[in-house]
Amino acid sequence: MAAGKDHKKSSGRVTAEKLAHILGVSAMTVSRALNGRPNVEEKTRRRVIEAARKYGYTPDHIARSLTLRRTETIGVVVPEISHSFFPEVIRGIEDAAYAAGYHLILAHSAEDENRELDAISTLESKRVDGLLISTAQTVTDKSPYLEAMRLGIPIVFFDRVVEGIGATCVSIDDEDCCARVTEHLVGHGYKAIAHLSGPSNVSIGRGRLKGYRKALTRNNIKYRPELVVQSGFHESGGYTAMEKLLELPARQRPDAVVAVNDPSAFGAMKAIQDHRLRIPQDIAIVGMSDDVRAELVFSPLTTIRQPAYKIGETAAAALISEIEGREKNGRKILVETELAVRKSCGCL
Repeated sequence: MAAGKDHKKSSGRVTAEKLAHILGVSAMTVSRALNGRPNVEEKTRRRVIEAARKYGYTPDHIARSLTLRRTETIGVVVPEISHSFFPEVIRGIEDAAYAAGYHLILAHSAEDENRELDAISTLESKRVDGLLISTAQTVTDKSPYLEAMRLGIPIVFFDRVVEGIGATCVSIDDEDCCARVTEHLVGHGYKAIAHLSGPSNVSIGRGRLKGYRKALTRNNIKYRPELVVQSGFHESGGYTAMEKLLELPARQRPDAVVAVNDPSAFGAMKAIQDHRLRIPQDIAIVGMSDDVRAELVFSPLTTIRQPAYKIGETAAAALISEIEGREKNGRKILVETELAVRKSCGCL
């Protein structure tokens, strides 16, 4: 029956099968056309969309989820949204998910283990097909992740990852990146190099401290524990940690600082400035992540450019491949980075 002929709207609910019969195409074609999938001619896509509007067709997501045993939703848990990194990651996740026909349910743990646990429980109750998680810095218990995986919910960790439990992890090589940026300072004559570290229970905190120490060892520079101060991942922690370093006697102070991330570096830069010291003339400083503010601060920040969008896009693609059975979990995926050299290191 041709779509151009007159039809009365059905007294019952219009299904994809009825719409396909009216148009003289398959139900699969109707589904592909309405979900923006490939392999549908543009002319056919327009016919399907116009007919769906005309006959009041709306997808039956409940029936579809029962048929596919999927809800086509992904749960995303991020530790914070105040800095530019995670919003950009989410943008990458959303673009990759949308292109594959999935929708997101976003949860924010606010760096709190209990809130993260609540978020995971809520997302499980929503019957999400999989979870994308970047762990809160207070997390110590891995059992919620193991329980979700036992229930058949695939997990992909991104940025702050949990290795050794069989889940896929998408991140940069934190150890190598921190070693690289530390050796950049060593190569320009700095010897008393401090490190503002992340929490040791978070993967990026451990990896970046290990990379810092590896760079010192490779260059025969003695490790000085008093030059390593935990700052966490935020400006306030960076400021407090830098204050502790500046309380050292002048001869024992660092001539350069490697911060665990850019926000902690920004806090440290403010502390240096408040002590009427100059960057980089008195103390050089570098960060990691390439926050959008890195080029805008009073002494533009040398940092490792961490491709947030690519991390999100890659993590979403990996999870969808596992949901749809194309890949097995337990992979380790590293995203490439680059060094962005600016004024704060004094090496231009």
